[in-house]
Amino acid sequence: MNLRKSWLLLVLSFLAVCRVDAQFRKYSNEFLNIGAGAKGLAMGSAQTATANDATAGYWNPAGLTEIKEYPVAALMHAEYFAGIGKYDYASLAMPIGDPTTVTRTLGFSLIRFAVDDIPNTLFLVDADGSVNYNNIRSFSSADYAFLLSYAQVIYGDDEQTLSFGANAKIIHRTVGRFANAWGFGLDAGLQYRLKGFSLGLNAKDLTTTFNVWNFNFSDREKEVLYLTKNDIPVQSTELTAPRLLVGASYTGDLSNNLSFQGELNLDLTFDGKRNVLFRSSTVSMDPRIGMELGYKKILFGRMGVYNFQQGLKDGDTSHQQKVWIYQPGLGVGFKLKEVEIDYAFTNLANQSNPLYTHVFSLRFNLKRKEH
Repeated sequence: MNLRKSWLLLVLSFLAVCRVDAQFRKYSNEFLNIGAGAKGLAMGSAQTATANDATAGYWNPAGLTEIKEYPVAALMHAEYFAGIGKYDYASLAMPIGDPTTVTRTLGFSLIRFAVDDIPNTLFLVDADGSVNYNNIRSFSSADYAFLLSYAQVIYGDDEQTLSFGANAKIIHRTVGRFANAWGFGLDAGLQYRLKGFSLGLNAKDLTTTFNVWNFNFSDREKEVLYLTKNDIPVQSTELTAPRLLVGASYTGDLSNNLSFQGELNLDLTFDGKRNVLFRSSTVSMDPRIGMELGYKKILFGRMGVYNFQQGLKDGDTSHQQKVWIYQPGLGVGFKLKEVEIDYAFTNLANQSNPLYTHVFSLRFNLKRKEH
């Protein structure tokens, strides 16, 4: 299969799915859009074309084919909203088979986003109307995702490489003992490299990812919900519409000591008009821009912007003056032999309502010592 046919096949398959599932409007599994690794977050989540380490299972599974000699791993921890929400990510990728023939890579990723110690105030008020704080119990709301990734080089020579990758996603979400959901979805991606240039394509939730929710309330809890005029939930299904990420990047040396990497991504969604830079009733497009400057391949400085939105100007009481706001990211990385420590300082909200968060992550090569 030549390069042109490979790209065309994936694009046509994705567009066919989008045409069938365009009526789905529900949002679900938003925790899967946070990111993976401080490097990617610092670069504005622009990683579709250049992802080439263990985090590629998240950004674009096709990039896992750049792992050829030994396994690599990545870890990340971040806390949001003053430590209320905790986000953890871990991944492992390992080459399989004989790399002298066809490069194949297998990857595993685990994501957890949770809010712990949530007060359960259903029985705060006793039957006589008195407030009893001893009745307060706590529970956790947690979202889990397990990604099984496979990547393979379709075509490669001394000048160019075309790789294909796919994810199978298993999702589990819990809200204390009250509710839980199981879901499944597929991602597929391509990555093309020619000297210092790279092109990437990642079709996320290609088959329309779904979550099936089940609820478990006691009769007493149902009675309280009814008396307080709250809806009693029943079994339901949430759908995540497909989205397409397209990226182009350049990586090169500015001098003997300085290196540069820049990438532009376009995040295309098909679930109706969104508040992004380019939008229509059919497709909305949010650009992502990231840059990295490296010194002797040891120290790296990074920056990026994404999540462009239109908001009202501060102090505008007429609600007529609109401005464009965006989500920025900054970060650094330090590589010491087989370990790289990455840090990102990113704004989770936007410029008008900043909510900055510190993100730390590790990337390391599981290389055997030579005797």
